[in-house]
Amino acid sequence: MQSMKDKVAIIGMGCCKFGERWDSDTEDLLVESCYEAFEDAGVESKDIQAAWFGTTQQATGQVLAHAIKTEYIPITRVENACATGTDAIINACNAVAAGVYDLVLVAGVEKLKDSGVGYLTGGGGQPSAQISPAVPPPAQFAMAANRYFHRYGLSYEEGKKVLGKIAVKNHWNGARNPKAHFQREVTLDQVVNAPIQAYPLGLYDCCGVSDGSAAMVITRPELAKNFRKDYILLKGYGLSVGGQQGMLRDYYDFTHFDETRAAAKMAYAMAGITNPRDEVDLAEVHDCFTITELVIYEDMGWSREGHSKEDIDSGFFELKPGETGGLPVNPDGGLKCFGHPIGASGIRMVYEVYKQLQGKAGPRQIKNPRIGATQNLGGRPGSFTGAVSLWGLPA
Repeated sequence: MQSMKDKVAIIGMGCCKFGERWDSDTEDLLVESCYEAFEDAGVESKDIQAAWFGTTQQATGQVLAHAIKTEYIPITRVENACATGTDAIINACNAVAAGVYDLVLVAGVEKLKDSGVGYLTGGGGQPSAQISPAVPPPAQFAMAANRYFHRYGLSYEEGKKVLGKIAVKNHWNGARNPKAHFQREVTLDQVVNAPIQAYPLGLYDCCGVSDGSAAMVITRPELAKNFRKDYILLKGYGLSVGGQQGMLRDYYDFTHFDETRAAAKMAYAMAGITNPRDEVDLAEVHDCFTITELVIYEDMGWSREGHSKEDIDSGFFELKPGETGGLPVNPDGGLKCFGHPIGASGIRMVYEVYKQLQGKAGPRQIKNPRIGATQNLGGRPGSFTGAVSLWGLPA
């Protein structure tokens, strides 16, 4: 497979305010994010030659075309569960690197609050002969939490505190982000003693449901220099779709997610990263639940298996603005503070990496980052779609 390292550049990004956007419709959110991206890149909608549109709700790209007034350009609608946004990015990058287009838009949006469906309702789906239990996401990931506690000898109290520190960290970060849905710090005591949603996961262990949109403008590096000096380069990506084998095997351990590991391996190989714990400077990961983020630490190669607790207790993943050291994870607040409007999340993650690498993250800014990662995970333990992207500064 040909490497994509340094063949695609981001020259502009936008992100709307996430939240309960009752006063806005889908197109309003797209206008906010896309026109911020256009202004950031110094382009207009008429300059865009093609677009990739990530969404689980909108049927076609016509919604994007109408919102930003593009006429008769190709728009590809992408849906791939919680990896939708990242998958849209990957496909757009492939087209740009191949020279098919010079200037491409990637946009993602979701208006989940209007749908009336929340994570805790479990959703519906068509009847089938599959053996998977009809349980909502909190119950699915609660199984991972219980199994992780058991396998690595954590008592309920110890496990709750470890997961609680992840929630506290992300809410601290999100409280410093004006675009986050939830902008309030929480204490460890509040998290640990919050109402249980699916044992052992409490209210603050679960991400919220939000409306949101994010967008990026990409081109090739030789063209990016004509738009701005501080463009950001794609360093690597990986996309891994599981065959539901974990749901069929009685020895599936629930303490690691194969699809994340496979996607990370692809991305690291493309970027030439051999020691991700030391070479990745910040990351945005798919913290749909606090246990998910904990497992991701290990699957991405940042913590040793079963030793995430040590890194969490030491503050290795905490944001320390203006400082170096450690590996800040979800410096923008993550899904915990933005919610998860599915088509937008992967692009929103890159937005934070983009701002951090440019030194424009404001009160969340870490010192001298060079490489940033994003990670998405769609599905349930035993059956995932995993996506990883890596971004960095020009050499």
